[in-house]
Amino acid sequence: MEYRSGSQIREDFLRFFETKGHRRVHSSSLVPANDPTLLFTNAGMNQFKDVFLGAEKREYSRAASSQKCVRAGGKHNDLENVGFTRRHHTFFEMLGNFSFGDYFKKDAIAYAWELLTSPQWFGIDKAKLYVTIFEGDAAVPRDTEAYQFWLDVGVPAERIFALGAADNFWAMGDTGPCGPCSEIYYDLGIAASETGEDVPFPKDEQRYVEIWNLVFMQFDRSSDGVLTPLPKPSIDTGMGLERVSAVLQGVLSNFETDLFTPLIMRAEQLTGHKVEPEHEVDDRSRASLRIIADHARAATFLISDGVHPQNEGRGYVLRKILRRGIRHGRLLGQEKPFMHEMVFAVRDEMGAAYPELKESADRVAKVVLAEEQQFARTLELGLRQMNEETLRSGALAFRLYETFGMPLDFMVDAARDAGIEFDMTGFDAAKEEEQQRARASWKGGSQKSAAPVYRELPKTEFEGYLALRVDGARILALVKDGVGVPELKAGEQGEVVLDATSFYADSGGQVGDRGWLYSDDHNTVVADVSGATKPVQGVFAHKVVARQTLAVGDVVDTVVDAENRRATERNHTGTHLLHAALREVLGKHVKQAGSLVNASRLRFDFSHFTGVADEELQEIEDIVNRQVLGNATVQTLVDVPIDVAVNELGAMALFGEKYGDRVRVVKIGDFSTELCGGTHTEATGEIGLIKLVGEGSVSSGVRRVEAVSGIGALTEFRRGFDVAKVVGQMVGTGSDDASPADALRHRIAAQEEEMKKLRRELDTVRMKSASASVSDAASSAVEVKGIKVLALRVDALGNSQDAKGQMRTLVDNLRTKLGSGVVVLGAGSDGKVSLIVGVTKDLTAKLQAGKIVGLLAGMVGGKGGGRPDLAEAGGNDVSALDGALAKAASIVEGLL
Repeated sequence: MEYRSGSQIREDFLRFFETKGHRRVHSSSLVPANDPTLLFTNAGMNQFKDVFLGAEKREYSRAASSQKCVRAGGKHNDLENVGFTRRHHTFFEMLGNFSFGDYFKKDAIAYAWELLTSPQWFGIDKAKLYVTIFEGDAAVPRDTEAYQFWLDVGVPAERIFALGAADNFWAMGDTGPCGPCSEIYYDLGIAASETGEDVPFPKDEQRYVEIWNLVFMQFDRSSDGVLTPLPKPSIDTGMGLERVSAVLQGVLSNFETDLFTPLIMRAEQLTGHKVEPEHEVDDRSRASLRIIADHARAATFLISDGVHPQNEGRGYVLRKILRRGIRHGRLLGQEKPFMHEMVFAVRDEMGAAYPELKESADRVAKVVLAEEQQFARTLELGLRQMNEETLRSGALAFRLYETFGMPLDFMVDAARDAGIEFDMTGFDAAKEEEQQRARASWKGGSQKSAAPVYRELPKTEFEGYLALRVDGARILALVKDGVGVPELKAGEQGEVVLDATSFYADSGGQVGDRGWLYSDDHNTVVADVSGATKPVQGVFAHKVVARQTLAVGDVVDTVVDAENRRATERNHTGTHLLHAALREVLGKHVKQAGSLVNASRLRFDFSHFTGVADEELQEIEDIVNRQVLGNATVQTLVDVPIDVAVNELGAMALFGEKYGDRVRVVKIGDFSTELCGGTHTEATGEIGLIKLVGEGSVSSGVRRVEAVSGIGALTEFRRGFDVAKVVGQMVGTGSDDASPADALRHRIAAQEEEMKKLRRELDTVRMKSASASVSDAASSAVEVKGIKVLALRVDALGNSQDAKGQMRTLVDNLRTKLGSGVVVLGAGSDGKVSLIVGVTKDLTAKLQAGKIVGLLAGMVGGKGGGRPDLAEAGGNDVSALDGALAKAASIVEGLL
């Protein structure tokens, strides 16, 4: 085999299938389009899922792709193994070829064998290859077809192995398409074996590596488990680019391929930890470099596709990936931010195959840097939380691990240094519980086939771009509670599927139209329509409440509420203007991350790192309204090839949308060009005016602006004018130039400053009063086994603005007066108890403030902790405070 780079292997795969009549399809986003059942795109077939389910039709029946995938959470979770094995990754590329009811097993097997073994293509030695087929079970017979087809292409019978359903039967979910599969393995040789022994296939997973899985979608499984042959059997294959690159480049580990070696070298440079291949090295160091390289790929692509670090969902998994990479940099000695520099290394290596990285790298690096800086602060907080109680409790230790990213080995070492046995059993149990929750919250691949009532219907002809009324539409189906029914009676709710409609259905952030269905007399309303959806691509389901009986086959007129539609169009066109203005003011890194458009307002989420300043918001508002006043024509281009739309027209794709090969482009002068299937005004002037009404954070790196247009904007201005009148009457303007808002801000600022001054004066008085009342307190300390213990109640300080700060100051003063001893202060205020314990430095080897305050806190219904010399706690039982303080001396005695 001649050497092939990873990039060349990817290109050769796609080119091979193009010669076999396949359409080359670009990788879809790592955020699955319109599929909430998946955490991340984890297989090449994800973007074709609706095609396999019968919910979508494409103009081609053969496809090939190199799909970017992530498996790092939910059902598919390889995160903990990454770096310590040869083949586990969070991010990987899956090469695949697909047939949608075109060719089946014979051609799929022939294509795979030709690509792998032909000297014109990969040229792999046939003697190194093994294949498997499904051995059969009670429900499905042995796959004798696949067995014969493998024999036909020249695979010896002794290299064809039959395995069970766990290995060789594939299912999309509990129901839906499924079928046997056939896997191709490569023998890496005895050198790859962990034991060094020559064992036969398939017993050694390290030696015999699966490189390609051919799935034969043959059956449709119903909810009762019955398998029915599919009318059009299909093909779905997957071959890991990293694995086949290792085979073709003659290396044992994916991390030794050219897909990773440049990234590992960059990680060495950034961490300052060089691993020399000719020397014996610490495997942990090598693993850390692999982890940094792998996680940099995953984080770069996830952020580029719109995911941002958060504390839940996809963003939570991204945060774990990033923090794991950062943590392994720290294990190599690099405590300064470095991971953001890895983003550019990923761009340089993969930008040719994924050009979007070239544009997004700067934005991605900023997100990563912000996460590195936040993690450093979080880790510092975690160190403060780490004490003996935490290290003794596996559940508490896991909270530090999960919440603050505290390394497990760091906590284990700290426990050993303190002479404490770390609770590894409790830690593992808490970790497993968290993983169970994660698995339960993301049921990847569990989406069921489209309900037959929708799946078998022809597409609805949508005429709503040109008309708000369509006469003579025929009812194709009626659905109630998810089940097809012959009729809906007056007063019943349900869904109506028509052969034609003027109603826009929920899509692209725009909500569906409202309106009415009229009878065939064109005058009588037979149903009220509250919205419309597309349960199957192209099939429109109208949500209705029937006024009269509706029956399948009836003819109705669809009439959209014109005022509601026009208001929605104003807001939708406004989102296009707003998107362009945000990019102009804030920078080209701004990308849409979600939207919601209805008749009352628009909401627009976008990628950005900081809050948008008032001056910037005002500039954005000025820009969009200049476009409105310019009354530019809103031009709609239909049936445009997607390559032309993106590369020649410069159209921007919208977040979360799935596009076909031919798209609809909405162009507003030279200001905005986007791919969009929504409805819009004919000119910008119809919007009337756009008023921004809110800006805030959605998650880390994602902001949200809200706005109104048309009558909504007028209402907003009237509300603001009414407020200005009231303010003017209350405070005046103060000068000819100042607005009522400025005058009110000045008045409030002055009052706040006065209140701060009064609070400071009151706190000073309280502190003096407390100090005076305890000036002779040192003399009232009791002595326990030669140690002075002073316990006092200081409620006055509990009411101060800086209660904790003042109690700490008082503890320090009293420790100084005692010289050597223990000071306990308690305050009760507004149903809350504050406790603080100070131990002089000479006693901390025998007495620890954290233990004392913990026992006291338990008496007042709370808990707490801290350093050996100073610890704090809270509680909620003020009535028990005096009793707790009275027992302070006995608690100290018990600890001695």
